[in-house]
Amino acid sequence: MYLLNVTDSFSAAHRLCGYDGACADLHGHNWKVRVGISCEKLDDIGMGLDYGIIKQVLGEVLAKLDHQYLNEVPMLKGANPTSENLARIIFEEVASGLRNYPAIIKEVEIYESENSSVIYSNV
Repeated sequence: MYLLNVTDSFSAAHRLCGYDGACADLHGHNWKVRVGISCEKLDDIGMGLDYGIIKQVLGEVLAKLDHQYLNEVPMLKGANPTSENLARIIFEEVASGLRNYPAIIKEVEIYESENSSVIYSNV
């Protein structure tokens, strides 16, 4: 099996509802997002899936989040905009965008800072 990784980023503001601390106040992050896509087979030229396709799908998903107030983004369906919830929702959206390709999303890793990340996985 091959695991293809693509990384992109977005900037957005949010506040964490029900959180007892500074993150309950409006603040922003420059999130870095990595998606891991698995492919069982290679095509005739030796590729699992063109990186351009993965970049396009991920870019379309992140464009809905970029420079938004995440607490009001319809894609989150009212979920508290934690990094954990963002990772799951990005996972689901990218999976939907790749449904017609011979690849399966395995994980989404989202960094809310240089030193803090969460991974959402279907494993």
